[in-house]
Amino acid sequence: MPPDRHTEIFETQWPRLLRLGYRMLGSRHDAEDVVQEAYLRWHHSDQGAVLEPAAWLTRVVSRLCLDQMKSARARREAYPGTWLPEPLIEPEEDAMRPDNLTLTLMMALERLSPLERAAFLLHDVFGQPLEEIATTIGRSPAATRQLASRARAHVKLDRPRQEIPRERRDSLARAFFDACLSGDAERLGAMLASDVSVQSDGGGKIRAFDIIRGSDRVRRLFQGITRKFGPIELLRMVSIDGLPGYLTRVGGILQTTALEFDGERIANIYITRNPDKLDGIALH
Repeated sequence: MPPDRHTEIFETQWPRLLRLGYRMLGSRHDAEDVVQEAYLRWHHSDQGAVLEPAAWLTRVVSRLCLDQMKSARARREAYPGTWLPEPLIEPEEDAMRPDNLTLTLMMALERLSPLERAAFLLHDVFGQPLEEIATTIGRSPAATRQLASRARAHVKLDRPRQEIPRERRDSLARAFFDACLSGDAERLGAMLASDVSVQSDGGGKIRAFDIIRGSDRVRRLFQGITRKFGPIELLRMVSIDGLPGYLTRVGGILQTTALEFDGERIANIYITRNPDKLDGIALH
């Protein structure tokens, strides 16, 4: 196979492989490393013997991710404070978005075993046949079907209970930011579900807080956020892995805030402040 054709095939598959790596690992940085390793293996392989390059590359990336996931789980158990997936800020046409997975579902995937996660993503999200997935993960088709089924049941429990149009969610996200900025207790309280929770990831490097639950506690947190953390500077309203939110500097610290809605009320708030997870984000 001519070298230019060899590169062309990989570049065609690159967006899908990066998306798979990110969904498997929860980190764009790690996904990029995995895809780069897959490229090296593709470059040194006998391409003439590869009948289906897309399937071959998917298998390589999946296996590399499975190897990483074993050590990643141990790292996350030792992670200081709350761990959140690396925030993916994207325009609607971004190559990472065709699967429509949200940050909420990424959190649900974290509770699956590596094999369950692989089986679910490859089958339900990336549309691979069970027989191919079985070969990739080294299990029988029947066992692979059971892995995907168990994963599907877990993930289904975490799907939003009541969807509202995207435009309405975006409008509510801006209204929530404005209420935080003004410290309007009544407006904040009206926007929060009674069982709302806040999770904050500082990675042990930036001040964060333990999980906070309940509308009264969350309202008090955001009502006094300027007093606690310093002035808020809105950089832009964004979509964070399918959820509405915003990119800000709070007390001079860059952070993302993603909002999950249940109907018109906010059910979960995800705040990422760990600088290692934000260093690739465009500020404007």
